[in-house]
Parts: sequence; structure tokens; C-alpha cells
Amino acid sequence: MIAAFQYGREIGKETTMGQYPKLQMYIDGQWCVGSEGRSQDVIDPATEQVIGQLPHASKADLDRALEAAERGFQVWKNKTALERSPIIRRIADLLRQRASDIAFIMSTEQGKVFSEALEEIEKGAEHFEWMAEEGKRAYGRIIPARSNGIRQVVMVEPVGPVAAFTPWNFPAASPIRKLSTALGAGCSIIIKASEETPASCMEVVRACVDAGVPAGVINLVFGVPSEISEYLIRSPIIRKVTFTGSVPVGKKLAELAAQEMKTCTMELGGHSPVLVFDDVDCTKVVNLVAKGKFRNAGQVCVSPTRFFVHESIHQRFASEFAAVASGIKVGSGLDKTSQMGPLANPRRLEAMEKLTADVRMRGGKVAAGGERIGNRGLFWRPTVFVDAPDEADVMRTEPFGPIASIVSFASFEEAIARANSVKYGLASYLFTRSAKTAARVSEALQVGMLAINNLSVSPPEAPIGGVKDSGYGREGGAEGLMQFMNVKYISEGHLD
Repeated sequence: MIAAFQYGREIGKETTMGQYPKLQMYIDGQWCVGSEGRSQDVIDPATEQVIGQLPHASKADLDRALEAAERGFQVWKNKTALERSPIIRRIADLLRQRASDIAFIMSTEQGKVFSEALEEIEKGAEHFEWMAEEGKRAYGRIIPARSNGIRQVVMVEPVGPVAAFTPWNFPAASPIRKLSTALGAGCSIIIKASEETPASCMEVVRACVDAGVPAGVINLVFGVPSEISEYLIRSPIIRKVTFTGSVPVGKKLAELAAQEMKTCTMELGGHSPVLVFDDVDCTKVVNLVAKGKFRNAGQVCVSPTRFFVHESIHQRFASEFAAVASGIKVGSGLDKTSQMGPLANPRRLEAMEKLTADVRMRGGKVAAGGERIGNRGLFWRPTVFVDAPDEADVMRTEPFGPIASIVSFASFEEAIARANSVKYGLASYLFTRSAKTAARVSEALQVGMLAINNLSVSPPEAPIGGVKDSGYGREGGAEGLMQFMNVKYISEGHLD
């Protein structure tokens, strides 16, 4: 790495030196800066200091990336899956070797605690491993013919160059999902990562390059998001669009893609319900879900947000949850004693303030947190609302921050109706000892993912995605790989 900003951070009693890399794009096999010299500041959310200058791509840069992706696609698709696999597996090896360095970068630019950043890289390596093998299993099929002398074949083949757009909350994991799937399917890709957390994706791309991915197969650009997305999606070279982010932006990109008849994968926002029935160990559930709630300061699309707790245990659950939240140590992600880092940007801080004010105005109780910590750094206390009314903003809008809303329910039907009442349908969570309740909830919830008595909804072998306004298409697993494939039917006869 070439250091653009070097400094020491107190990590417990020790100071660890780290380097934030010089920010660059990667186009047609070359690390580069924008041809027009435009750039923007990148800040450390723990200090609000500028730590780097991010170059922006011009239209000429985007044209170079598009042309490179077109050439790269021809190179990569003509390699067999068996030839592509060891290169993709090598990426996983390099990520593991560089995990600590990349985690430092991620914690610096995004704010999450170092241990979470490290876990993001280590789990990200598993996605490359999975797709390296699953790419060898992109099977077609033979359909029994209707008459003798006819062979009916279904083939799958890579869709073509992909335009990928990724968010700031998981600046390595989200790009990794898209990069690994594109490579496993035999596609080239242009990825526009978040301008607020660029270096994490840059280092993932560097691992891909160092592993032997040919020039042109992967291109990384930054700039004004709306300008880049429109330019790439409208290009005839791009054949697939994949986006992870907010519902409003996802709808705009889907509309652009529809105008060009391009396939999409849209992994959008969520507002995950958590149903807690009265047959569970309350303390065990609280300790489990509180840890998941405040992971990455709640800036997770599958974060548990709306807790529907049976009325018989509601008061105890809320009291214990608030106590856990109040005990969480908030600080720099690079301080080894921190359990939660800062919010990633000032917009999230403002959103937390508005949601808290709205709950108070509507008569809900703030049982923990509900305020900023200090006036330097984007720190917010882990917050618990109790009995916020259904019309409160926090019950209708994804908070995307360290806020949990706990309300009671009296019956199964009430819990399901309230859980399904929002426009989102991404992830959900259920805690019960009853197999019957688990089966009924599994059928009744309008979501793309459900975890029962655990919080795991996104391993590499599983299809990730939502319904309703939470998007369509899937990432991960065999289903995710097929999103990057075209299906071709061939009916073959004989003339003799």
C-alpha cells in the first residue's frame, strides 16, 4: 500500500500504526486517478477528519471501463469453469492473508469495530471459495424429446458485462458478493463502490488482481452516483445490473434497467421483525438479539429492528434489553475495548435524532440511549424504545442505526399482521420452542429470509434477498449464481 495518511491509534494500552492507502480507481488493468482531476474528501467517522482524496471518473474513464469490460468478458467467459476456479480460490487466500490490514482500513473509513471488520473479510473469503466451486456446477439439462431424432438441451451461459453498485455499510462484503458471483459465472464487471468507504473495496479488487484475474475483467470506478449509474446502465455493453442499497435508489436503477431490458438483482432495505413468543428463555434471547441489533451500529439491512414480544414477557424482555444496550461501550472502532463504533456518516446521526424526537412526541418511552455522545465523532448511544405506537416513524421506516423498538402482542394473528404491515420484506427472526409455531410463522411472514432461534441469514451457500419493496433476485448460493446466467434452449434434429 502507498500511504496517503498515516497515524497512530490507541488500542487499549498499545498504539497500533496503520496506513490508509492512496485512493485510486482500477480500469483496464491499471490503477489510476480520474482524467479530469475531480475528487472528494473521505472522512474518518470516529474523528471527522479527512483521511483521503477520492478521484472521480469522467465519461472518458467510464468509456474505458466499458470497453475493457467488453474485452475482459470475452477473455473470462472463454476460460472454462475449471480454469477460473483456482484463480477465484486464490482471491480467498489473499484476503485471509491481508485480513488485518484491510480490517484496519475498513474500521478507519467506515467506523465499525475492528473485530467486526476482520470477520467481514474472513467471511468474505468464503464467498469466493463457494463461487469458485459452484461455478463448476452451473449445470444445464437434457429434456426428454417428444419424438425420436430430436435432442432438447437447456444451457446456461454468462450473461455478459455486469454493472454493480455497492453501499457503505459493508464496504467489503457487498462488493465481494457481486465480484465472486460475476467471476464464478464467467462475467466481467464494473463495480462502483461507495464513495464514503472506497478503500475497502479497492483492497478487495487488489486481491483479485494479484490472484491473476485478467485485465478488463474487473473495473472499479467512483464518482457522482447518479451520473455513473445512468451512464453505465444505458450502455449497450452492460447486460446485468446488481445493486445493494436503499429502496428509492433501487427503484430508480430498476427503472433505468427496464428501459434497456437488462436483468437486475435488487437487494434493498429492510425493517426486520423479531417475534418472541412466551415459551423461550427471555434472558438468553435478549443476549443473543441485542448483540445482533447493535452489530455495525445497527447499520445492517437485515438488522433486527421491530421486536414483537408476547405480552406475558414483554416487560421483562424490554427491561433486560435496555440494560444490555446501556452497558455497551461505544468508541473508536480501533479501540479494542469498543463494542460499537460510530455511525458511518452525518446523515445517520441526523436520522437517529429525528426518530428519537418523533417517538417522544408520540408518547413512546426511551428506555435506553436516545442521544449523541459528545460533539466530535459520529457516536450515538445504543437506543431502546418501548411501546412506540404503530404510527411512529421508527415503526414504519427502516432506522438503519442502533435503535431497537420493543412492543407487545397478545395473539399469533396480531404478531403476524403487525410484522407484515410495512412495505419491506427482507429478513425476519423468530424465537420459540414450538415446532408448530415455527411452521406457522414460516408460512405467514412476507419476507425473503427467516432465522428461527438464531440470527444467521446470509451464509455464502444460501440465497439472500427480499420481497415487496425489499427488492427481487437473490445473491449467494446456486440461486445467486443463476442470476448472472442466461438460459438457452436448443432443439436439435437431423436432416438425414
